[in-house]
Amino acid sequence: MRNKLIKTLLISSLLIFLISSATSLQANGNLLIKKATILTVSGPAIPEADVLVIDGLIKQIGQNLSAPPGTRIIEASGKYLMPGIIDTHTHIALHGTNEGTDAVTPEVNMATVINADDTSIFTALTGGVTMVHTMHGSANVIGGQNVVLKLKWGKPSEELVVKEAFPTLKFALGENVKQSNRTLLPGRPQRYPATRMGANALIRRELNRAKDYLDEWDRYEKLKKSKNPPATLLPPRRDLRLETLADLLRGKLVARCHAYVATEMVEFLNLAKEFGFKIGAFEHAWEAYKIVDELKAAGVGLSVFIDSWAYKMEAAEGIAYNAAYCTNQGLLVSINSDSGERIRRLFNEAGKAVKYGITQDEAIKLITINAAKQLGVDHLVGSIEAGKQADLALFNNHPMSAYARCDMTIIEGEVYFDREKILKERQEAAAKKGGK
Repeated sequence: MRNKLIKTLLISSLLIFLISSATSLQANGNLLIKKATILTVSGPAIPEADVLVIDGLIKQIGQNLSAPPGTRIIEASGKYLMPGIIDTHTHIALHGTNEGTDAVTPEVNMATVINADDTSIFTALTGGVTMVHTMHGSANVIGGQNVVLKLKWGKPSEELVVKEAFPTLKFALGENVKQSNRTLLPGRPQRYPATRMGANALIRRELNRAKDYLDEWDRYEKLKKSKNPPATLLPPRRDLRLETLADLLRGKLVARCHAYVATEMVEFLNLAKEFGFKIGAFEHAWEAYKIVDELKAAGVGLSVFIDSWAYKMEAAEGIAYNAAYCTNQGLLVSINSDSGERIRRLFNEAGKAVKYGITQDEAIKLITINAAKQLGVDHLVGSIEAGKQADLALFNNHPMSAYARCDMTIIEGEVYFDREKILKERQEAAAKKGGK
């Protein structure tokens, strides 16, 4: 009986070892992609070239590369390899996106409600998306903190978070925050603010409160570090709401602002100048083409739709030339989905920009390196260069073509979507079912 138990334990240990070895082989991030047309983004396209990935990083780019034993070889002749697509504004992979009970909710954090089982992650992978900036909604003038994720389908939520990305805080202006379409119930008052001027005033009020809070803590820290601190010295009372806004004023957070109308964006630019905080980008920003000079002077980028304008009153003066025009004027522009469905065809959305006046190379930047720069991760991803993380998307055609289809999506050297493999598995399952 004892010998049998020992034998069972040995076999179990061997199985665990083999499974662990197989897992590490699968997860070692070693790939050799051969004979693809490589759209580097950082330079000209390289036809019939190879990309060697070691331990999840791009090791080498060139012709006729060799790889270490055990490296997975991906034959990509006739296909196009581009950097993984980055969506700078979406709401996927979250358990809820709005805390609509108050106009000011900076204390809430999207990182606490990541839903790694959201099937929108897989949907995004089918379109070559490898990274998303998933955000608090626009029901609040001052919303919550956002989070940047890599779409590592099947991994726990902790492994999705991109810690190197800018920490961002959501603001919103316009119809959503003044609740233009809200039906008031009997005896239920309208939530403040109900006007555009109220939204602007509310932001100023809360930032003034945060400034006072910051000053209180600065005074406390100064006294605490003095030679003779008062015996009765007590720290100010912690306020999570004001703490977050104080971090914005300290420069630890970057503002992202949902806005449509040019005058509102200018008002927010003035608030940023008044209080000294950084705006990463305006979201949607349909009238940005009217205020290019102001945006350039402030160094503020745009995260926009390519079309779909006039779906509500404040989008009525949006134009399809917005992204291309602002790009040509020197603004840092990215294309976003704001959708769990549109996210799978962001390459189509970027392709439309070519019609409105930019080159294919510039259009690809709208969903790769420009997006990476806006999120503070361009040193890691956004282009195909040696030393960067191997976040890649392999297409059957040029991604800006109407006939393009994503065949494979890779994150840090691991294949998270393989169209051919999935089709094969479906055919085998159907044949097996038919055989019964």
